[in-house]
Amino acid sequence: MSENEKAEKISYGKLVELKYRLLDAKTGQVLSAVEFPLNYIHGQNEILSSEIMKELEGKRAGEVIELELNGDDLFGPRDESLVIIERPENVPEEYRKPGLQIMMQNEKGDVRPFYVTYMDDEKIIIDGNSPFSGRALKFELEILGVREPTEEEIEAGGIVQPEMVNLPGKKVPLS
Repeated sequence: MSENEKAEKISYGKLVELKYRLLDAKTGQVLSAVEFPLNYIHGQNEILSSEIMKELEGKRAGEVIELELNGDDLFGPRDESLVIIERPENVPEEYRKPGLQIMMQNEKGDVRPFYVTYMDDEKIIIDGNSPFSGRALKFELEILGVREPTEEEIEAGGIVQPEMVNLPGKKVPLS
């Protein structure tokens, strides 16, 4: 039996550590990637969509999964009523930066992110749709580890990091 066959499989209650990249399925452009590995307790705190979680079931450390999904299914379909087009002078200067995320609240108190998607001398476009809506998406997930969690990790829902202290230019664990 190979080492990989001996490795634990992802199943309910296992601690899973993984990295992923999200790509535009048509162009291959990387849309998002995690800088640090994610970790979670499988089946207890699902941090990714149910389709992705099902695909992870039974996989082992070292495996790479590629999965294509519709952005509308994950993030909702595009809603043109969430697109605001204004003259730049009608928008506060601190919000006139393409790529900027702005948290906005509606009259019910619901908060959602809007993104400055375009700006020129004539107009600024602020869009409340997910940048992933309306796209064919490809997830690439690399499973880094699968194991039994400690009691502390079960309680926390994942790996417990040591407390960090901020020093100029770096963070240092307090242990």
